[in-house]
Amino acid sequence: MNLGRLLIAIASIAALPPLSLAVRAAAACSVSVGGPVVLESDAVDPDVFVWDSRERLVDYAAGHWGSTREIFAHTMLAKPGTRAKVIACYPGVAHPKFSAVAEDAIGVRIVGGPFNHRYGWVLSSDLHPLGAAHP
Repeated sequence: MNLGRLLIAIASIAALPPLSLAVRAAAACSVSVGGPVVLESDAVDPDVFVWDSRERLVDYAAGHWGSTREIFAHTMLAKPGTRAKVIACYPGVAHPKFSAVAEDAIGVRIVGGPFNHRYGWVLSSDLHPLGAAHP
């Protein structure tokens, strides 16, 4: 390896976050990757938008969207009680417009119902670990 490539490799490694920082970020998620969950929003409107991309979910949560047609073109409307499996979690990346509390963006794979085997993104407030309350 020549000196130029060696310096680039060292600079690339130095730019990576420390392992402890990466572990802390993963631990900050509200759910565990691989865990079973149930999708359900609040009591007033319990259906859940399952977005086709994390970026669109984050934009929507912040109050940025074009039209209702655009929303429905990029979401699935999951009924309350829809079961899913967590496949990814990005802690604190969604900043809801009317809340001071950041939420996690959660990647899910639906495991039942009409959207079985489909993938998408939801807010951490729209899911609950599968447990006694959701048999």
